[in-house]
Amino acid sequence: MTPAVERGGTWLVRANGRIAGTVTLDWSDPVWSDCLGRAGYLHRMAVERWAAGTGSAILTWAADRARAHDAAVLRLDCVATNPGLRAYYEAAGFHHRGDVEVGGAPGQRSGGGTRTLVSRYELLL
Repeated sequence: MTPAVERGGTWLVRANGRIAGTVTLDWSDPVWSDCLGRAGYLHRMAVERWAAGTGSAILTWAADRARAHDAAVLRLDCVATNPGLRAYYEAAGFHHRGDVEVGGAPGQRSGGGTRTLVSRYELLL
């Protein structure tokens, strides 16, 4: 079991009685350690192809949950070399806040090995 699941931060999204996607919502992220303020951090959002459109509902849910925790912003990062995903978040109202290098393959956070350039995005709440 991953730490996010164990601490209750990972959610399954259901539609029509089926699992349509998943998302993790955290309250800290070292990728953003240079930015102050209370924030929610969205990680590992994934949606089944048959449930297209569910992503916007997940983003709305995450923003509402972050507001309920007195967060001023919702933050996320995605692989910088994925223009389609970056455009998706920009169309959803997120603003690009720079690129940083992280350790590990995309979606992982490890100290060593492969380095991945990620784009940081922020949504004002």
